[in-house]
Amino acid sequence: MADLTHKMARIAFSKAIDVMLHSIYKDREKGMLRLVDVVEKYVGNMFSEESYARIRAMMTDPNEKWNQYVMRLIDELDPNVLKMTLLNLGFEAMFHGTKTIRANRQKYDCNIPWLILMDPTSACNLHCVGCWAAEYGNRLNLSYEDMDRVVTQGKELGIYFYMFTGGEPLVRKADILKLCKKHHDVAFHAYTNGTLIDEAFAEEVRKVGNLSFSISLEGFSQVNDLRRGEGVFGRVMHAMDVLREHGCLFGTSIAYTAANLETVTSDEFFDMEIEKGVRFSWYFHLMPVGMDAHPELMPSPEQREYIYHRIREVRARRGGKQIYLMDFQNDGEFVGGCIAGGRNYFHINPNGDAEPCVFIHYSGANIHNNTVLECLQQPLFQEYRNRQPFNKNMLRPCPMLENPGILVEMVRKSGAHSTDLQCPESAEHLCQKCIPYAKAWKPVADKLWAQDEHKERRYENYKGWKPSQTKAASSAK
Repeated sequence: MADLTHKMARIAFSKAIDVMLHSIYKDREKGMLRLVDVVEKYVGNMFSEESYARIRAMMTDPNEKWNQYVMRLIDELDPNVLKMTLLNLGFEAMFHGTKTIRANRQKYDCNIPWLILMDPTSACNLHCVGCWAAEYGNRLNLSYEDMDRVVTQGKELGIYFYMFTGGEPLVRKADILKLCKKHHDVAFHAYTNGTLIDEAFAEEVRKVGNLSFSISLEGFSQVNDLRRGEGVFGRVMHAMDVLREHGCLFGTSIAYTAANLETVTSDEFFDMEIEKGVRFSWYFHLMPVGMDAHPELMPSPEQREYIYHRIREVRARRGGKQIYLMDFQNDGEFVGGCIAGGRNYFHINPNGDAEPCVFIHYSGANIHNNTVLECLQQPLFQEYRNRQPFNKNMLRPCPMLENPGILVEMVRKSGAHSTDLQCPESAEHLCQKCIPYAKAWKPVADKLWAQDEHKERRYENYKGWKPSQTKAASSAK
C-alpha cells in the first residue's frame, strides 16, 4: 500500500512539474511562483513559512542574484534534465526519501544516510598527485550487479541519491548509464576528471536526465596540469563545452591546498567557470591520507580562515557570483558537523568495503558479505553515531583532521581494519599527521565560531541528537 501511494504521489508530482515548466517557458515569474506552490504543497512544513515567503520574493525580483541564476538554469538546461532533477533530487530524495530515512533511523536504531558514494572502479586514465584512489591498488571493480544491489537496497531505506567516484568512474560509463535507466527514479552524480566525456556520452546523459557531474579542477592550466598531466585542462574545458551544449547539469570539484587556494577562489577562476556553464562547486580541504601523503600542503590556519570568508562572500545573496559553492570542511554549521559514518553519507570503495568517509579508510563490513543496512549497523558506524557531532564548534567537525584522537578511539573500539589494499595505514599513523594542524586551527576556529551567535542556535536545534550525544560532544571539545 505504501509503495502504491508513493507511486501515485510521484505521478502527481511529475504532472505538476510538467504544468509548471510549461508555465515557466511562457511566463517566467508566474511559472516560478507556481513552482514554489508545488513545492509547498508536497513538502509542506519541511520549510518555514518565512522561507517560502523569501523564495517568492526572490522569484519576483529580476535584479536578485539567485533569480538570475535560476533563470540561467531554465534557459540552458535541457527540459528533460531539468524535470528529472526536480523529480528525483527534489521529490524522491528530499521529500519522500527524507521522510522514509527519518522513520528508518528510529526503526533500525542506526544512521541512515541521504546519499551513498561508491567507487565503480579503481582504474583511471590519469594518475593525479595526491589522489586517495591510487592508494587502493590497481583495477578493483564493483560489478554492475553490486551497484544495482546497493541502489535497490538503499531505496528500500529511503536513499535516492547516489554518487560515483574512483578511480575514474566514467571508465564504467556503460554500466553507469545502465543504472540510470533502470533506476530512473534516482538522482546519480559522478565525480570525474572529465576527459572521457564526449558528444555521444553527453547525448545519452541528456536522454536519461538523472545523471550530473562534478569535474575535478585544481586551477588554470599550469597548476592543474602539474598535478593531473599535460593537456588535461584543455580536455576539461572541452568536456564542459560538450555538456553545456547538450543541456547537462555539471559543476566542479576543487581540492584546495596551501599552493592553489588563492587561485581557485579568485574572481578570474569563478568567472571562467560561470562562462563555461558550471552551476556549483564543491571545495575539499586537502587530507593527509595515505603513506605517501604530503601534510605540508594542507592550508595554514590563516589560509583556511581566508577561504572560510571568501566562500561566503562569493555565494552571498547580495553581490558575489552566480555559482553555488559548498565547502566540505567549513560548512559544518549548516549540516550539524560531520556527515560521515552513514549520518548523511558513507563510502563504498571498489573492493566493496563500507567506509565511514571517502577520506577515512577503515571498515568492518563489506557489501559482498553484508546488506546496506548491515553495513550501516557495523560497530564503526555505531561509534560515529554515538559520538556525533565530534565537536560543539562546527568549524572543527572531523574526527580525523580537527579531533584526531577521536578517530583512533573509534577504530580501536570497533575493531575496524584498514581498507587500504596497497599500503595499510593505522589510525594512529594517520591521525598523528593531523595533531599539529588541529592544534593550530583550534584558536582560529573558536574565534570564528564565537563571532556568530546564530550558529549556536543552529547547533542546538539539530534534530539527530540523543541526550547522551551531548555529553560525548562536550568531552571532545
